[in-house]
Amino acid sequence: MKQQLFEIQSNEQIAKSVYRMQLGGDTTGILPGQFVNIRVQGQFLRRPISVCNITDGILTIIYKVVGVGTEAMSHLPIGTQLDVLTVLGNGYDLSKAGDAPLLVGGGVGVPPMYMLARQLREAGKKVRVILGFNTKDEVFYEEEFRALGCDVTVTTVDGSHGVKGFVTNALDGQQSYYYTCGPLPMIKALIQAAGTHGEVSMEERMGCGFGACMGCTIQTTKGPKRVCKEGPVFAASELLL
Repeated sequence: MKQQLFEIQSNEQIAKSVYRMQLGGDTTGILPGQFVNIRVQGQFLRRPISVCNITDGILTIIYKVVGVGTEAMSHLPIGTQLDVLTVLGNGYDLSKAGDAPLLVGGGVGVPPMYMLARQLREAGKKVRVILGFNTKDEVFYEEEFRALGCDVTVTTVDGSHGVKGFVTNALDGQQSYYYTCGPLPMIKALIQAAGTHGEVSMEERMGCGFGACMGCTIQTTKGPKRVCKEGPVFAASELLL
């Protein structure tokens, strides 16, 4: 874990209630699937946000406005300095990807898939991506994944964009291994339908974000584990869902 100041380089809305923030600072050691914890002025608890991408000292995060803290973040101007904890949690294991990994992101579970996809593509993997949303106005990063050379399918529950239905409606059974992040119902359905091994990034309310408070503990086949410390990425096979 590192605590340091990052400076906002950009902060823009990219979909309904969804914002992308780029922060300049020391990004050393940050891996796909890890998260950062941001102090927001006037708020007692930091805001844990998954890492979307790292390029040339720029940390990109994507967050959804769901409460007072993220609402305040959406109004922060360029140049604002933020107190950020980085290199938090355990990320995805790229060595298990095989030749044709499947990446599945649902809603605000999409961002950590991007850095993972980029590194898998750089390693020469054939990457298929399924992005799930409720409706067209919530869709983001479809073209960014395509620009990496990924095979991208978008699903929307109401059918307003892409395949109508859920991410499981877009499965084709060709994946060698899967990685996913998203809401719990999506994760449960994917684990049941995927037919292969994979890794899941769990979303859980956090207090400290580095393992001290035990507030994000979940039960696994290997006993209780903290999402912020032993996770957020777990083998799908060890989750009790």
